[in-house]
Amino acid sequence: MKKLLPILMAFAMTAVSLTGCASGSKTAETPAAGSAPSVQAESSESADASASAEETASEDVSSENASDGAENNSEGAVRVGSLKGPTSMGLVSLMNSDTSANQYDFRMVTAADELVASIASGKLDIALVPANVASVLYNKTEGGISVIDINTLGVLYIVSADDSIKSVADLKGRTVYLTGKGTTPDYVIQYLLKANGLSEQDVKLEYKSEAAEVAAILKEKPDSIGLLPQPFVTVACAQNETLKIVLDLTAEWDKVQGAEGSRLVTGVTIVTNEFLKNNEEAVKVFLSDHKVSAKAAVSDPKTTAEQIVQAGIIEKAPIAQKALPYCNITFIEGEEMKAALSGYLNVLFEQDPKSVGGKLPADNFYYIEK
Repeated sequence: MKKLLPILMAFAMTAVSLTGCASGSKTAETPAAGSAPSVQAESSESADASASAEETASEDVSSENASDGAENNSEGAVRVGSLKGPTSMGLVSLMNSDTSANQYDFRMVTAADELVASIASGKLDIALVPANVASVLYNKTEGGISVIDINTLGVLYIVSADDSIKSVADLKGRTVYLTGKGTTPDYVIQYLLKANGLSEQDVKLEYKSEAAEVAAILKEKPDSIGLLPQPFVTVACAQNETLKIVLDLTAEWDKVQGAEGSRLVTGVTIVTNEFLKNNEEAVKVFLSDHKVSAKAAVSDPKTTAEQIVQAGIIEKAPIAQKALPYCNITFIEGEEMKAALSGYLNVLFEQDPKSVGGKLPADNFYYIEK
């Protein structure tokens, strides 16, 4: 494995200490005593479409790299990696379950580059990653991975105390604060502005290095407009009661897509094709387990919030419980997954091919269970 640690470093916006949780039929890394989990880890999921992705990913990541660590799994457990954020929120129920036919080894990290390196080196079998990162990995491993489900839809929201903002068109003549130019939030808002007949001259986009800066501006000037991901939205609104969600970008995306089937996708689940080839039944079991876990996150937010805190994803259960309904945790597979994700990747590709690895994935990128 050559120079894997720098791969896709542009995807990682923030870092917090490594944590995880487990019980029953699984093992995981656990947080150190006294650690202080932070919501900032979520930025690695919602802001991972860096314009420099192709350049940063130009190190040697091959299909050989993607499988050369398979022999390290001597215990037979399915090794599942995820980021500390919304994508892992839909997994915590499974992390705390002991009823699966699979044995799991869960590994939660705080930066996308760590996850990418583990997949590329064969240290993970399955991983929950930002949608565009999956496409970049597919291209860089020469088709060495497949996407098996969508686990999180959009987590981006326009936040302000200004009640006059009812539509994207109402942003005309205003300034919107957001994180990083050439990242997923940037591509999404640019696409939605254009789809609503607005140009770059109509709306000023002011970029900050991280979501915490945007939240700080909103705290000082509530009538300003910020583009934030969950759970930063919930935290910002808790700090200032005049702030509210004025636009749900997932809903705005759906409005302009119509019947095309594309969705605003934050996170997907991928599998190395080496593992899929040799363990397809285990992958099918995981899909069934993941579906149940995602459903539990939506139907039982109180228990899920407690599990999220135990996992070190968010520090306080009330914040987690309030954020959950807006994190768009889901489970989409098969042809519906392909339609939703391929359309989303095409939007990113049209804005910057580098954001998806230089080219759109072929049909074999999408695992459709037979």
